[in-house]
Amino acid sequence: MKEETSLAVIPNEVIINKIYLFRGVKVMLDSDLAELFGVETKQLKQQVRRNIERFPEHFMFELTKEENDVLRSQIVTLRHGQHSKYLPFAFSEHGILQLSNVLKSRQAIEVSIKIIDVFVQLRTMVLSNTEIRLEVEKIKKKVDNQDKNIEVIFRYFDELLEQKEQPRKEIGYKISKENK
Repeated sequence: MKEETSLAVIPNEVIINKIYLFRGVKVMLDSDLAELFGVETKQLKQQVRRNIERFPEHFMFELTKEENDVLRSQIVTLRHGQHSKYLPFAFSEHGILQLSNVLKSRQAIEVSIKIIDVFVQLRTMVLSNTEIRLEVEKIKKKVDNQDKNIEVIFRYFDELLEQKEQPRKEIGYKISKENK
């Protein structure tokens, strides 16, 4: 059995660095989850296989060989024995929650709650960034419209200046020089 990991000790950054994007879904891998839950990867996979009906494809899927190769190429430092010859399972947020029900250890429950909290924080950050981007786009549109309005005003000024430069025909009474 691995050394117990306390919920308070695991920084959010550690969890965030173990979240990957596969098939358009944010997932965590079986080996990373096993480490956080304090169990062997083999034991985690056995429990999943024994309770496979609890893990539909949107909760958990096995990486393809190509996906695994991409993953291995992204991880520069591979520790000996860390990556097995078997393809890893990838667990979505819901799958991670389901894992705590299958493993049933106190640590698995605490860590899965911490992981779910991190997923929620990430989702909130993405939503707030989206809102900020929308506000920036609104401001850009306003500025663009103001630029166009200013351009029209300058065009009118240019037209007025051109009109002033043309000689004007005098109006009013003309006094002849002979009458003086």
